[in-house]
Amino acid sequence: MQKGELLYEGKAKKLYATDDENVVWVEYLDQATALNGLRKEQIIGKSALNNQISSIMFEKLNAKGIKTDFIEMISKTEQLNEKVEIIPLEVVLRNRVAGSFAKRFGLEEGEVLRNPIIEFYYKSDALDDPFINDEHVKYLGIATDDEIADLKKETLKINEIVKEIWASIDLSLVDFKIEFGRNKAGEIILADEISPDCTRLWDKEGHHMDKDVFRRNLGSLTDVYDEVLRRLQGV
Repeated sequence: MQKGELLYEGKAKKLYATDDENVVWVEYLDQATALNGLRKEQIIGKSALNNQISSIMFEKLNAKGIKTDFIEMISKTEQLNEKVEIIPLEVVLRNRVAGSFAKRFGLEEGEVLRNPIIEFYYKSDALDDPFINDEHVKYLGIATDDEIADLKKETLKINEIVKEIWASIDLSLVDFKIEFGRNKAGEIILADEISPDCTRLWDKEGHHMDKDVFRRNLGSLTDVYDEVLRRLQGV
């Protein structure tokens, strides 16, 4: 497989074409961002940790029957993915009160929700990724009623699988953000990544094991991510 032209550069990764039109070459970056990119820092080693963690998580999801764009990890900082057209939605699932959800409703962090709550955010840096509802999704032509229902159903399935994976290494899954894309066949499949960059994880003592360490200046991001990877590699 040969790396081709740069197709896209985001906050945390670059995507390149390959000699297979249905495969993209993904390179993770040593960069951490917060506040929708307003705060940005280079953090050496972060790319290798995120790539390896996400690769393990996608391998486990594939093994459980979740259709994803992940093909294989080809180096500590790179992987091959099926080429998809990303749906411009951030799908957030919340198991506990935390982050913007706590702030929005004036709640204390930590309460376990009676049922998982799914939220949609419109992927637009220019608009600061606004919170939107099902009717907005349909109005903007992003997804149909059936597709919205399928996205929610798949997100709930993913939640149960990854919650079990994290629990097996003594981490509580507070919430996560995932993205989906349409492949060449028109199927909607899980894409992007599952890592501590987009997953809020707490250990048994309530310590943050995710990007909140960076957002809230709680310590070394790479030390935390390295611990998450070490635990994942042991199961």
